[in-house]
Amino acid sequence: MEKLEHYRNTIREIIQSYAQYKPSRGDVQIEVIFDEANDHYELMYPGWNGPYRIHGSVVHLDIRNGKIWIQYDGTHDGIANDLLNAGIPRDQIVLAFKSSEHRRHTDFAVA
Repeated sequence: MEKLEHYRNTIREIIQSYAQYKPSRGDVQIEVIFDEANDHYELMYPGWNGPYRIHGSVVHLDIRNGKIWIQYDGTHDGIANDLLNAGIPRDQIVLAFKSSEHRRHTDFAVA
């Protein structure tokens, strides 16, 4: 299987697995967003918890220049660990939520 298609399938599977968990509070919908034409992948929680509006990304990943960019990670254990466990090499994962200055001090790709 082509590398990018492997990455796409892996990302979809991981996000779908997180989408199985409904938030414990509130009337919250689970939205899985796959923009495969532009390689954007996201899990969103819109809804209400009593009088409070909830709207936010749980996970946001992109594929850019052949690497997986973690734009946002709201998971407990870290989506990078899920990617590593699925066989994605560290040098193919960019922690985009960190500045490029801080990225160079990690074991992951800088860009």
